[in-house]
Amino acid sequence: MNEKITGKIHSIETFGLVDGPGVRFIAFMQGCRMRCKYCHNPETWQEDCGEDWQPEALLKRALRYRMYWGKDGGITVSGGEPLLQIDFLIEFFKLAKQEGIHTALDTSANPYTKEEPFHSKWLELMKYTDLVILDLKEMDEEKHKKLTGCPNSNILAMAQEISDLGIDLWIRHVLVPDLTDDEKGLADLKHFIDGLRTVKRVEILPYHTLGLFKWEKLGIKYPLEGVNPPSEEAVARAEKILGYVLILFPPHFLLHIFLRIIHSFSYLNNLYILTVFHPIVSHKIQFVQTYQNHDSLLIFYHENHVDVSYTS
Repeated sequence: MNEKITGKIHSIETFGLVDGPGVRFIAFMQGCRMRCKYCHNPETWQEDCGEDWQPEALLKRALRYRMYWGKDGGITVSGGEPLLQIDFLIEFFKLAKQEGIHTALDTSANPYTKEEPFHSKWLELMKYTDLVILDLKEMDEEKHKKLTGCPNSNILAMAQEISDLGIDLWIRHVLVPDLTDDEKGLADLKHFIDGLRTVKRVEILPYHTLGLFKWEKLGIKYPLEGVNPPSEEAVARAEKILGYVLILFPPHFLLHIFLRIIHSFSYLNNLYILTVFHPIVSHKIQFVQTYQNHDSLLIFYHENHVDVSYTS
């Protein structure tokens, strides 16, 4: 008789609102091999602890809260680093998709490799994954090693493969003063993100010290002692650099107009062109929304001109 798959869970959140669209049931997996200097969950590092759960039992627990999810919510698995327990993830997401549930994987991608047997398992997992929330901490590999203790070439490779597979991506970047906030690093990150086809959201997460007490409780020296959260101005500058535009099905003859218009509104945070209609079908081109501050940009075109209106 085959041994049942078991996952080690650190904790569960039943009404998550930030780790994926809508209301989410979130399972935080135990174990992580990165040692990020700003980690706010160092208690999840150790791999041989946590509560044992079988995929069927965890799904049954999640389904208790399905009434709150609406049409946009679902299940997110975070960590720790969930890819360290990929066998459990595959089974859990497979069961969730059988129930028609939206699945999101919140990961740093550190375990990713194209070596076997991991890569085949990863491809199997992607079949049951609707969204990957990926933390891109630093583009420069040497800086990434100093920041996390690990290289990032495999992380960037996973981001590219997710894009190639056509799976939705949310990109997150933690902004730490004097560590991950330099303009060149942010510009390099923007350049990399621009090469990914399936990015739906880009988020700046300002560094905070809310997890400092955990380091103290665990008896671990906190490496960023004395570092304060970034100023509002620093966050705004980073958001301006990373301001992201997603264009779906743009008519070729209007592409240069789109780019010119969007460039003039580059100070907006995380721009998304949600839909573009063919001129024969409709004169209304698209609605652009910034998810962080709810400002919006409406662009309409007619036969001979383009109208732009900005609201907040």
